[in-house]
Formats: sequence, C-alpha cells, structure tokens
Amino acid sequence: MTEQVHGGDVYRHPDVIDFSSNMNPLGTPESVMRAAQESMCRIANYPDVRCERLIRALGDAEQVPQEWLICGNGAAELIFALAFALRPKKALLPAPTFAEYEQALRAAGSEICFYELSHENNLQADVGLAEAIRREKPEMVFLCNPNNPTGLLISQAVMEEVRSVCRQERSFLVMDECFLDFVEGGEQLSQKKHLADQKLFILRAFTKRYAMAGLRLGYGICADESVLERMRAAMQPWSVSIPAQAAGEAALQEKEYIQRSMQIVRTEREFLRSVLEECGFKVYNSVANYLFFRAPAGLREALLKRGIMIRSCANYRNLGEEYYRIAVRKHEDNIKLQAALGALAGKEEGKWQKQS
Repeated sequence: MTEQVHGGDVYRHPDVIDFSSNMNPLGTPESVMRAAQESMCRIANYPDVRCERLIRALGDAEQVPQEWLICGNGAAELIFALAFALRPKKALLPAPTFAEYEQALRAAGSEICFYELSHENNLQADVGLAEAIRREKPEMVFLCNPNNPTGLLISQAVMEEVRSVCRQERSFLVMDECFLDFVEGGEQLSQKKHLADQKLFILRAFTKRYAMAGLRLGYGICADESVLERMRAAMQPWSVSIPAQAAGEAALQEKEYIQRSMQIVRTEREFLRSVLEECGFKVYNSVANYLFFRAPAGLREALLKRGIMIRSCANYRNLGEEYYRIAVRKHEDNIKLQAALGALAGKEEGKWQKQS
C-alpha cells in the first residue's frame, strides 16, 4: 500500500502559495461562506439526517430523481461507504489513480487488481482496461474521469467498451466525476445517462468546484436505491453538518461563478502549460483544473524553499519521484510560480534539462 499523502497540507507548510490542492481558482464564493456563517445560529440542533433541502436542490441541479441521491462528509466518506456496503471480493483499479479507492477497498477486505496505464501511451486509458475487466472479472471497478493525477479524459470509445464489459461481467462501475466540472462540455461526457441501465454509481463533490474542502460535502448518484440504503447503513448518522448543508444549497445557485471559473481555468492552464514546457518539462494533456508533468526529482523541495508548494506524485502507483501535479490558480500566483522556476533555472544552470 502506498503512503497516504495528499495535497493541501498548509498546516505543515504555512504561508506558502499552494499549487498542490486543486481548488477552484476563484476561491470560495461569498454566498457560500455567508450561508455557512448564518447557519451557525442553528448548531444547537442536530443536522437534518436526510439532507432534504440539499437533496431537493441537487435533484433539480442534476436533473435526476431525489431518490437516486446520497450526501456525505466529502466524496471520501461515500467512497468508503460504498466499499463497505457492497464489500466486493475483487475490485479493479487503473494505476495511477486517486489513492482513496484502494484505501477504502482494502479496509473493506477486497482483493485489488491493478491495470497499469502505459507510459508509452502517456498514461492514457486504452482498450486494455476493458480487456483487464473481462480477464479479472472484478465485482467492482473504480474509474476517475478525468483521471487524478493526470487530468486525462477516458475517450468515448474506451468508455463504451468498459461499460459494455462491466455489463457483461456484472461488475459494479463507480465513476468519479468530481473534476468533470472543469472540463469543457463536461456535462455531455457524464455517465449519468446510463444510470438506469447499468450497475453504476457516480461520485461528485462540492470540494473542488466551489473551493469548500474544509466543509466536507460530497454526493453520489445511483439508480439502484437498495445500494444507497446499504450505504446509509454503513455511514454514521448526521455526517453532513448544518453549515455544510447550508453552504451546499447556496453553492448550487452560483451559476456565474462557475462560468467565470471555467474561463480562468482554460486561460491559465494554457499559460502554465507554456511555463512548464519552456522549462523543458514533459507536460501531459490535462483537461482539468490542474496539470500533470514530469520534471527532475527534487523540484517540490526546491520550490518549497521559495514559498511555493506543488504536489509530488511519487506515492501514486506506477509513478516515480519525477512526476508532479500543479493546480491552476489565478494569474498573479501563476506568475510567481513562473518566476520561481526561472530563478531556479538561472541559479542552477543545466538542472532543468528536457525530459527524454
């Protein structure tokens, strides 16, 4: 099991510019903070264990029946709840991908098989993924689209093949779409339209979309209501706090905020891509609000000394210490990263050589 290390550790590294955590570059909307603050006058009460108001708003926003929705204390709680509710004997994961899937499955006692994404194919999911599902016959498959940490989308052709094989093998497919909010045309790429005809669970969260990781609010969509009931039985009651529920309702009204953040992500992602490529680093074709790249080992530590924190991806399966991820931030922060990389290249001449 690889070490559980994540981005966003500002507690051990205060006063840094944090490129390690993939939040919305606009920061938390004022309306969301205000709703959470105003809800504090009600904290003498238990939270609504059913999250009825939030579920109603989510049903309208997602255009799905309210009975298909479940809320949790961040997407992580739902990942663990699903693993414990269904307890698959065998599960399949691509590598690299988000570490919590493996952690939850191991805690639930599942055997895990891995499909290592090919470095020759730039870690892009291919038809070999579907072939691995057919060969291994797992009871559960976790996929992240776009993938974390690479930011790469699964092509529609591969996705169709994966769905078909999962249906044939009766594998329960879990689609983590938490970063699809930052992808152009992401709603059309969602697997929601297959909920009624597939053993499928879609995972989403407010965390990245509205920069509210500290409030912990995620949700899932599944047409099989018996699965949701088993998940609720595996979860603690009142896991979604009053401030989190109020903040979630307010966030769903922030339409203009989402449009502005999409524009910033698109523009600044390309700016950061050019910065990294000018350093000679290999940059992958991320479509999310972060960039994955290959650079010399030690880059994270060198940047930390200059007050900038990036995400080392060394603890991901199938990756090494030369792989990194950076969030797309506002232009003034991105300029500071550019300056820090430039200073390092100038001070340590010859260090930043193009990757083979």
